[in-house]
Amino acid sequence: MRKMHVLASVLAFTMSIGLLTACGSGNNAAAPNNSGGSANAPAEAKDTITALLPPVSGNFQSRFEQMEKDFNALYPNLTLKIEPASWEDMTQKLDTQVNAGSPPDIAFIGSDGISKYVQQGMLMDITDTVTPEMIADYDPAPLEYMKKADGLYGFPAYMEVHALGGNKQFLEEAGIDWKSVQQNGWTYEEFREAIKKGVVKEGDTTKRYGFVFATSGVTAKDYLNILIKNAGMPAAFTKDLKFAYTSKNYLEVLKAVRQLIDDGSMPKELSSVDAGKRWNMFLTGQTMITGKGLATFENSANQNNEKLKANDGSAVAGSIPVEYIVLPVPTFLGQEPISSTVVDGYVTFRGKKEPTAEHKANVVKAAYFLASGKVAATTNNDLFAAHITKSGREAAKEMTVNRNPDNVAAVETLLSHANPARPDIPVELGAQAIKLEDEVIIPKLQALLADEITPEEMYEAVKSEAIKLFGEDGVVID
Repeated sequence: MRKMHVLASVLAFTMSIGLLTACGSGNNAAAPNNSGGSANAPAEAKDTITALLPPVSGNFQSRFEQMEKDFNALYPNLTLKIEPASWEDMTQKLDTQVNAGSPPDIAFIGSDGISKYVQQGMLMDITDTVTPEMIADYDPAPLEYMKKADGLYGFPAYMEVHALGGNKQFLEEAGIDWKSVQQNGWTYEEFREAIKKGVVKEGDTTKRYGFVFATSGVTAKDYLNILIKNAGMPAAFTKDLKFAYTSKNYLEVLKAVRQLIDDGSMPKELSSVDAGKRWNMFLTGQTMITGKGLATFENSANQNNEKLKANDGSAVAGSIPVEYIVLPVPTFLGQEPISSTVVDGYVTFRGKKEPTAEHKANVVKAAYFLASGKVAATTNNDLFAAHITKSGREAAKEMTVNRNPDNVAAVETLLSHANPARPDIPVELGAQAIKLEDEVIIPKLQALLADEITPEEMYEAVKSEAIKLFGEDGVVID
């Protein structure tokens, strides 16, 4: 699961890029023409490209063997060797290989992690190797996320927004006009009152919460990152490169995080809710609204509904039929809505030694193969994610996707005010911000959720560490 211009800009870019040379309908768009030339030309040297890939979609890893075969058919001299990883151990596996100086050629990671590996000197800038045809295949906005300063470090797989997801039946029972919310958004105050109405209690026992968000494990940083974008902090740094999370607005969001739990609208045990438990609670009717919600959640809910209809034992135990509704994140303090955009993709790595020009070109071919055409179309259709390459759109024409049109429109609205990419943030600052997040923000947020510290105490801890890292002149003081 991807930071972009407003929808009008995206459409303008897409229209203008459409005037460029088309790349064809499949993954062979950038394949070399091997039919010409001298019959005595030497055969291209054999090479192996390695890739470390998590379960990007539910069916993604089951297709690895076919992907390897298709790539070899396209490039007979090249072998694509894919190593699977779970989402939980993806970062650990990658970091172990990076620290040993022998990372995979390609790894599927979030674009927000590029700074970390650039600073370590382990990413491969492909600016001088990527072909014009590859670039022309892409919508411009998502490609920007794979850049840092003047470097391009891979290809995006998709660009989606982090949203919330609601149970249509429960929303309507609570009197929530979800269509209006989809179109017009809601303030934090409106959201707070709405989720109170979604709570169902039997005596002192809460049978259904108004809102549940995964905050444990790999989702530890998501909750706060999504909320603060709607509070006037679309990135960790302002346009003049001051660290943003020392703003008073940050403190107000921290207060809201605690408030929703104290209201009883969210579980007191929220700090222990991981992604799996969050989704299980939604499908079993234990919450009205869940987050973070990506477009793929609608597909997952539909698939579970079909299993229930068929009395398939693989349906989630205790689950109920759910019609999934895409909802925006509430806005805070009168700020404009800024959707949290997720752009993940196939990032290109290098080892301690400088790669040869031939190997670098082969890695680019493999990364582009994974990120475009049939592979991208199939994966993005699994995810209900928008296609971001012309070759992916072309390949997807023959694929059927059953989506709620209201949800499609809601996602388009969210994309219209998604946060733009920030390749201008220096690598050093980006890496320091990640360090602060890992060492201070995430642990303190867990403590805040567990009611072990106050919002004010967390805010002061973040502010103090930020001043140490960036100096008093390098942080927002308002």
